Amino acid sequence: MSPVSSAVCRMVLASALALGSLAALSGCGGAQVAPESTFVLLNGSKQSTADMKGKVTLVNFWATSCVTCVAEMPKIISTYDKYKSQGYDTMAVAMSYDPPSYVVNYAETRKLPFNVAIDNTGAVAKAWGDVQLTPTTYLVNKRGEIVKQYVGEPDFAALHQLIEKLLAET
Repeated sequence: MSPVSSAVCRMVLASALALGSLAALSGCGGAQVAPESTFVLLNGSKQSTADMKGKVTLVNFWATSCVTCVAEMPKIISTYDKYKSQGYDTMAVAMSYDPPSYVVNYAETRKLPFNVAIDNTGAVAKAWGDVQLTPTTYLVNKRGEIVKQYVGEPDFAALHQLIEKLLAET
């Protein structure tokens, strides 16, 4: 990288950090590290971003009142079922405005097979780039770096190809 492009990347990175942005900084020598977060799961236990290391993880911000979220959930379940034995995980993060009783009911009646967290304070959504729109989904590699962000329903065929590529990495 030339000294000029290196300086530009440093300015872009500084601006992104100042704005709390999780924008992909392609061409600037590295992926965006997933923010340190603590997820409070429905069973009351906690998981952190650090617990994701070593697995490819889909972090999905959703709400029971979001039509697209509800529509994509069966595809998220089948993706989890397809890859879970290969080192893949899913963390579904319910937005702060979603009533906890609705989230619990949804998770139980749909038998969600992965971790579901409730972001009561909105701190997790804020840390992950101030997520406001649902669904917003991040794919995190084994090193804890955000590889892809989706706003709206992902193209699941393309997502599966990317998951397979990331699972093959050492």
